[in-house]
Amino acid sequence: MGGVWFETVAEAERRAAKRLPRSVDLAVRAGSERGLTLADNVAAFGELGFAPHMAGLSAKREQATVVMGQPISMPVLISPTGVQAIHPDGELAVARAAAARGTAMGLSSFASKPIEEVVAANPQTFLQVYWSGSQEKMVQRLDRARAAGAVGLIVTLDWSFVHARDWGSPFIPERIDAKAVLRYAPEVLRRPRWLAQWARTKSLPDLTVPNWAAAGEPAPTFFGAYGEWMTTPPPSWDDLRWLRETWGGPFMLKGIMRVDDARRAVDIGATAISVSNHGGNNLDGTPATIRALPAIAEAVGGEIEVVIDGGIRRGGDVVKALALGARAGMIGRAYLWGLAAPGQAGVENVLDILRNGIDSALLALGRSSLSELTPTDVLVPPGFTRRLGE
Repeated sequence: MGGVWFETVAEAERRAAKRLPRSVDLAVRAGSERGLTLADNVAAFGELGFAPHMAGLSAKREQATVVMGQPISMPVLISPTGVQAIHPDGELAVARAAAARGTAMGLSSFASKPIEEVVAANPQTFLQVYWSGSQEKMVQRLDRARAAGAVGLIVTLDWSFVHARDWGSPFIPERIDAKAVLRYAPEVLRRPRWLAQWARTKSLPDLTVPNWAAAGEPAPTFFGAYGEWMTTPPPSWDDLRWLRETWGGPFMLKGIMRVDDARRAVDIGATAISVSNHGGNNLDGTPATIRALPAIAEAVGGEIEVVIDGGIRRGGDVVKALALGARAGMIGRAYLWGLAAPGQAGVENVLDILRNGIDSALLALGRSSLSELTPTDVLVPPGFTRRLGE
């Protein structure tokens, strides 16, 4: 990777902040309201310790696992994030990077690239959907995803119209028109490399969301889709059961933070759950996902696949989560910072950092595979775990 290589996710974050216009950087970096949940997602991993061995360590370590029927080379998945206009290649660059590193891609319904192109770049693509519009519209979206070759469905439940930020939410226009260009010009001109990157494509960032539409229909704008979702009544558990049956394939519910909700996910036949608080962009004051994970894994880990999403910045974070009952971790901001510069290679760099960190932790713990990890490998301080909904 030459001069674009970086050693840590923290360095990728610093480089992204220097390269991206301020509003774009804020849109990626910030959490809702005071950012309490966002901060706790990251800080909580630092409260956990390891119990390493010093001799008799395993000479070989295996990271491969299977999530929702998909064999992956490492226990890290790409979490779906919307409108990746931080780089012209957007979701396509991320999908290619994930494929190159042998893992699966989560594609948002708010993505800027169509599912057909993303699946072509990475056949291990899950489509993420929101409960929005009529059942007929939902069926049309599922039909399109099925025809495109999506290998599973991720249903996001952990977003409840919370978007305000105490430090100021970045302005997001309906579309990038002349008025928006003038408004953004001062901060964009301060980031000439980002501007040149888009100038080479002879195009502007596209704020339409093609995966919200049925096959052959025009793509709505981000706010057009957002408005439909906001005016749709939230789904019941019966609605989610219907959606799972209609899809008929691997099915993940993303946003589980309570034991009782995890049990309901088992009841409706979900394949997997993601312990998630939308990366700190939902109800602020919700605990870190790693705090909620142990109780949920203890309650339903033998009946359903459990993954975790939120706050992962190091391979060691992934190993801590696996030791406490997760099958894999999902990353969002970490790969977006890699995408900011230099695109696919930056995302690959982030995945390599996590893979190397996982390997180092397995070595020190004396484990030869992920399946050998147990809670005894992690030091959990008193009062750390949050047992919600027991």
